[in-house]
Amino acid sequence: MGKNNGNNSYLKSPDLLPINHRERKIGVMGFFAMWVGMAILLATFDIGASGVQSISLPWVVLATLIGCIAVGIFISIVGDIGVEHGLSFPVYMRAPFGILGTHIPSLARAVTASFWFGLNTYFGSTAINSIIHTINSGFDNWLLCYILFALVQLINTASGIKWVERFADFAAPIIIILSLVIYHTLTSDIAASGGDVWAWAESPVTGGAAITAFMVVIFANMGFWATLGCDIPTISRFFKAPKYERNWFKRNKTNLIGSLIAMPLTETFMIMIGAAAFMVAGSSNPVIALQETASGWMLAILLLMIVLTQWSTNTAANIVPAAAIFSNVLGPKVTNAIAVFVVGIVGTIIQPWSVYEILTQALLFFGAVLSAISGILVVDYYLLRKRRVNVQELYQHVGQFTYHGGVNIVGFIAWVLGGFAAILLMDYSFIVGFVVAGAIYYVLAKYWYFKKFPQDEIENPNDEKYLGITVGRDWVIDEDKGDRQTEIS
Repeated sequence: MGKNNGNNSYLKSPDLLPINHRERKIGVMGFFAMWVGMAILLATFDIGASGVQSISLPWVVLATLIGCIAVGIFISIVGDIGVEHGLSFPVYMRAPFGILGTHIPSLARAVTASFWFGLNTYFGSTAINSIIHTINSGFDNWLLCYILFALVQLINTASGIKWVERFADFAAPIIIILSLVIYHTLTSDIAASGGDVWAWAESPVTGGAAITAFMVVIFANMGFWATLGCDIPTISRFFKAPKYERNWFKRNKTNLIGSLIAMPLTETFMIMIGAAAFMVAGSSNPVIALQETASGWMLAILLLMIVLTQWSTNTAANIVPAAAIFSNVLGPKVTNAIAVFVVGIVGTIIQPWSVYEILTQALLFFGAVLSAISGILVVDYYLLRKRRVNVQELYQHVGQFTYHGGVNIVGFIAWVLGGFAAILLMDYSFIVGFVVAGAIYYVLAKYWYFKKFPQDEIENPNDEKYLGITVGRDWVIDEDKGDRQTEIS
């Protein structure tokens, strides 16, 4: 019994308990502002630069909008897990992967998020280095800038989700204004040299090659946000939502407006900046392009925007989700604040800046691996459980989600096969991984595995017993006792 309770306390780490209605602080404008910051980063610029090497900017913009809206739909769909039940990604993953099995796919996401933290911090540190160099020409130490910039971001995130939102609210209007100035600066330079930013392509292609290039831009955008598509519940559990709201769209309004309006518009504009930077300097890195087109205080101000965007992206899209996962894996003694610094250490050790030259290919690979997880989550939550979750059992060492020694074998079969199929068809990785993994999971779970391991919410579908905010429930988990009945607030 002692062992069981110990394991239960491990599953019931305070940072992993369901978020109640009073603790949900992020509204529509808050998440909108977070998306403005999250969508502006080095990978976004790189997609724009890669696109205009083969097709003109109007086609790159259209492909970006298609990809962003498509992945925004997936993000909103998966986000209902957090809105409805207040559950984070690694906790809900105990359902399709098992209470122990959750760690492996969750760590895949955490390491990916740490990768982006390191890359974005490096990008921001080069901008800081350039700002200081502009003021003091004798200074040139990007590593020192990296360490200081990393610490500031980690401290901001460790202070809590409300401080992450507050920074986003502060940074968003500044980012919008400065990004407009950057775009004007770059396009003016292009026009002065007789170029047309909307007609130019480095090596134009036609026919099938143009279609392929168009599709690569679509799936590169989807592949990048497949990372957040997986673990959006970790953020969406903090979204304000009305109790007793049966309408899915009204309940998920915050996520829908952010993911289907703020993200596509912001990402598309940043794609345009990346394309313009490539036309000016032969590089998607706006830091390099701006150094060629601006100087003095103007250069310093524009580079400040780069710093703010990397900061805003890292806190919400990378550090928060990854910290929740590391807290889940490393146990209750590792608080969220400690886990935040684990993200920083892992992201730095990986040295992701060394793979910058193959960033678009890396995006497609990440999309392949993580889209399969998204497909499994959607099928498990919507098609099998129909949004009903036996939340109490997610926190029990011996119970419904123990499966084979804590591992749901079907989840891993679907993930491996779906991910492998997506890697084989890399240009279309997100949709292939999502569909293949989801279909395999559905068939094996419904017709074999869940007959062997019955799931209460599937066998006895009861809204009052297994839904969350829709029926006005705050899930309450007893941290001291074993199994207990659901409590309704």
